[in-house]
Amino acid sequence: MLRNSLISGIVSPLANARVASQEAAQRVDPGEGPGGEVGEGAVLDFHIAEQRTRFATCGLPVVSIDTKKKELVGSFKNAGTTWRQTTEFVSDHDFRSDAAGLATPFGIYDVGASRGAVFVGTSHDTPALAAEHVVRWWAIEGRDRHAGVAKPLVLAHGGGGNGPRLRVFTHALQTRLCDAHGLRVTLCHDPAGASKWNPIEHRLFSEISKNWAGCPLRSYQTILNDISTTTATTGLRVTAHLVDQPYVTGERISDAMMATLHVDRHTTQPQRNDTIHPRT
Repeated sequence: MLRNSLISGIVSPLANARVASQEAAQRVDPGEGPGGEVGEGAVLDFHIAEQRTRFATCGLPVVSIDTKKKELVGSFKNAGTTWRQTTEFVSDHDFRSDAAGLATPFGIYDVGASRGAVFVGTSHDTPALAAEHVVRWWAIEGRDRHAGVAKPLVLAHGGGGNGPRLRVFTHALQTRLCDAHGLRVTLCHDPAGASKWNPIEHRLFSEISKNWAGCPLRSYQTILNDISTTTATTGLRVTAHLVDQPYVTGERISDAMMATLHVDRHTTQPQRNDTIHPRT
């Protein structure tokens, strides 16, 4: 067996070392060419930034949506530490079969108001579920907070149940939100791999994770309590809602049904950016 000192003597002259990679100060776009030309991801970033500025300047609501990491409900270890006098013991394995359930937190963060709403689902994470959460948020909080305003901007992650290619999500927003409430919804999706630039990630989800760090999520009520007591120095306040309605996977929307929607695609990255108009 080679000793560490011997390996070091061989490697050191080659100026090698064990070095961890570090994130660059500026984002490196995967679409950037050797000549420094702007890639598609950067173009999309610029477009989303312009939309956010325009909506905020006009006093229109800007909301960010995404699904937080799913959590096992039960006596399982939750990373982090807490102040306590005695040790709290949990299971030594995280088996899904031992869990009381699976919590799927879907968050909606109102950027200008610094208010968050988290809907904790107990069923499958489907496009219909994601759209229904947005509808619930508007009916419970958004409509009163933004009375008289009918043109929200929704910033969404590029994947999951609210992805840009999911017909069920778009169709549900048209019928359940835009048509039912007379809203004109502008929807912008982050490029692939850029979810951490979505405001909800670092302004809401990160604060929730810090609040329940080290606390076993033994029940759905514990999860709701930990979410609703989350605060931040920015003035963040959060509401939590349990949604135990079952949702099935495999729902399909036909070409004929999509043809009835009133959707305007943007000229910039039209597959990821659009505006849905009410049909009534």
